[in-house]
Amino acid sequence: MSIQPVRGTKDLLPAEARKFRHISDWARAVTELFGYAEMATPIFEFSEVFKKGLGESTDIIGKEMYSFLDRGGDELSLRPEGTAGVVRAFISEGLAQNLPLKVFYQGPMFRYERPQKGRQRQFHQIGVECLGIDSPQADSECIAMAQMLLQKLGIDSKCQLEINSIGDRSCRARYRQALVDFFSQHEKSLSEDSQKRLHTNPMRILDSKHKADQALVAEAPLLSDYLSPEAKDFFEQVTLQLKALGLKPQLNPRLVRGLDYYCHTVFEFKTSELGAQDAVLSGGRYDGLVEMMGGPATAGVGWAAGMERLALLLDQEIPAPRPQVIIPLGNTPEIELEALKLAHLLREQGFVVESTYSGNLQKRLKRANRLKARAALLLGPEEVQKSQVTVKDLDTGEQKTLAQQDLAQALKDFA
Repeated sequence: MSIQPVRGTKDLLPAEARKFRHISDWARAVTELFGYAEMATPIFEFSEVFKKGLGESTDIIGKEMYSFLDRGGDELSLRPEGTAGVVRAFISEGLAQNLPLKVFYQGPMFRYERPQKGRQRQFHQIGVECLGIDSPQADSECIAMAQMLLQKLGIDSKCQLEINSIGDRSCRARYRQALVDFFSQHEKSLSEDSQKRLHTNPMRILDSKHKADQALVAEAPLLSDYLSPEAKDFFEQVTLQLKALGLKPQLNPRLVRGLDYYCHTVFEFKTSELGAQDAVLSGGRYDGLVEMMGGPATAGVGWAAGMERLALLLDQEIPAPRPQVIIPLGNTPEIELEALKLAHLLREQGFVVESTYSGNLQKRLKRANRLKARAALLLGPEEVQKSQVTVKDLDTGEQKTLAQQDLAQALKDFA
């Protein structure tokens, strides 16, 4: 039997790993411009953290969590998303004295879902959380930060920003009842999942991909008809600020987001290039979450993006840095040792240096070409004796002999 990766997981080979690093480097740089600091939470938590944070009626809790008992009998779960863990850390680490708290995170998440393009059972996210600011400006800055990241990655033209307001708790309570009243009249026409959601979390029916459900959703009441004047004003301020920042948000009155902790502004950057998995970056406001998890009443807003989907949208491969390759001539232990020492010296000075290890000159040059090396540094008996190096430009074929003390400056010109 051949050994294969577990279904829904995949190896990050060097080419894709470079894309992931490219994405995380830009995410870190952009979020720092907005005053966000990086933090990390454990990959697993007590299951109660996610049950409290995400809500017992969500699909994540009901169907998708990887949960297990450890040897001490505690029920633990691999994290399915990042927000609940950050809020748990906010509470358990006593960070309420540091408000506003603005953090960036990245790392693997786990959900038992049907694998398809852009969706894995182990996937990776970048995300941000802003705690302690209850003004519309926090929402608009958070969304603008996401837009800037997509722009830096060169994929903003492939994404459309959709926004909506789901109001406060009282707004959603009125709307929830309106949905129950409406869908109850058509309960037998709903899919099996939506029939269950009707009595637990009817707003989740609006996210259903089932065709019969979608036909009913098109006729369902709109949440905007149940917003309070205060909720409408909050959303108008967010929309006005986004437009002032040059963004072009598109109102999607059916956008609700699937987790229990959201309120007021919800948003998604969507694309038409990934098939069914069209959400690239999603988020919203969650003012009640900290209190729901046992902490002080604290405003919050944030977003998360799947790195696999962002990587799929990148047009080009991210090239590895072109190395310099050292080729000892003569294959004597003394010359091999000098080549080893020179490679180490150059690496200490910040140069990417590859060794060719064995073979004649022709074989070593072939390896240099496979590595897409920028220059070959030839080191023979004469060069060693005179403390020199012959530098061969592998793009032009030109070569010249330099004193070793001048090598570093010469290699900078190859960058």
